[in-house]
Amino acid sequence: MLRACDLKRGGFVEINGVPHQLDSLQVTNPSARGAATLYHFRFRNLVTKAKLDQTVKGDALYREADFEVRPTQFLYENQGVYSFMDQESYDQFELTEDDVASVKCYLLPDMEDLKAIVSDGKVLAIQPPQKVTLEVTVCDPVMKGASATGRGKPATCETGLVVTVPEYIVMGEKIVVDTATGEFCARA
Repeated sequence: MLRACDLKRGGFVEINGVPHQLDSLQVTNPSARGAATLYHFRFRNLVTKAKLDQTVKGDALYREADFEVRPTQFLYENQGVYSFMDQESYDQFELTEDDVASVKCYLLPDMEDLKAIVSDGKVLAIQPPQKVTLEVTVCDPVMKGASATGRGKPATCETGLVVTVPEYIVMGEKIVVDTATGEFCARA
């Protein structure tokens, strides 16, 4: 069993016998003494893709989802169909754009280090590595006097992901992005 306060974005739990992935969470700290901290969760049902919002106290319990994690490689995308290969059995499988909507902006052709979440022989979700390296394809030019602690600017990566980066980042540069938050981490 997992406590609500221990859940992280991207984690998996079982709700009413169905595996769910935690898409987002928000913590509300009370202003009154003795009041409990509230956790606002948005789960995504891995079978039906429906969203489920819940607000609970930190000591609420969730059952860990029963599934298998398989090492996977992303091969390519063709007209909204994403092709993957199981790296243990070398079986290929395809998922639709809706199935990979939450991670498609982190997928590059021939990318390894992905995990397929499998339950009852069916792939329910793809989990990207914690950090990915992407090339900046569009961003504003460098401003004179820009520093690492200055303001940020939007940059579009090769997958279409828009990330706020420091002003010193230039077009064509590779950056490391955290897949849990979608934020810039460092230069690659």
